[in-house]
Amino acid sequence: MAAGGLGVTALAGQAAAATEVPKPDREVNMADVLKKPDGALPDMTMGKADAPVKMVEYLSMTCPHCAHFAVTTFPELKKKYIDTGKVEYILREFPFDPAATAAFMLARCAPKDDYFPFIEMFYKQQADWAAPANGDVRGAMLQLSKVAGFTQESFQACLTNTKLAAEVTAVRDRGAKEFGVNATPTFIINGKVYAGDMPIETVSAIIDSML
Repeated sequence: MAAGGLGVTALAGQAAAATEVPKPDREVNMADVLKKPDGALPDMTMGKADAPVKMVEYLSMTCPHCAHFAVTTFPELKKKYIDTGKVEYILREFPFDPAATAAFMLARCAPKDDYFPFIEMFYKQQADWAAPANGDVRGAMLQLSKVAGFTQESFQACLTNTKLAAEVTAVRDRGAKEFGVNATPTFIINGKVYAGDMPIETVSAIIDSML
């Protein structure tokens, strides 16, 4: 009985440790984060605008850590917090290279309702287009974009839109300059900044502490 009791205590301690709220890297003014500069791209959001927790994610389409979060953590985050009205999620582009910029541009050129499905598809297939065996990144992106309804002509028109390229880059530059973002993924949750991929248990601990 004693040994069993100790085992239960140990397991309880492990569970408590697993859900401990991590210390943020720093804090920023969330009102400033949510403010939209004149002429900036509109934020792409999920969830209710009056949700008590605001979660901004800065990400890059070629970032493997971002892809891992998108595929393994985000579906549960959406089900548990976004769909239930507890979290408003805001995606912000932070491309580290031309391929990531191009992928974000294509997502913006897709119909608005297809933005998040496009991002999800590109993350699930990241290895196929970001590092194709034949080295033809553009060709791989075209083939995947066709699945989302693009034609060769609409694909080319989107990627030669210099205004859109500048707008996507401006989102990244503002994140870096005003909020110190220098890695992806970076999350700003009600003003607390966390950098790096996180499992759902960690994200849940952070959000639950704010509800």
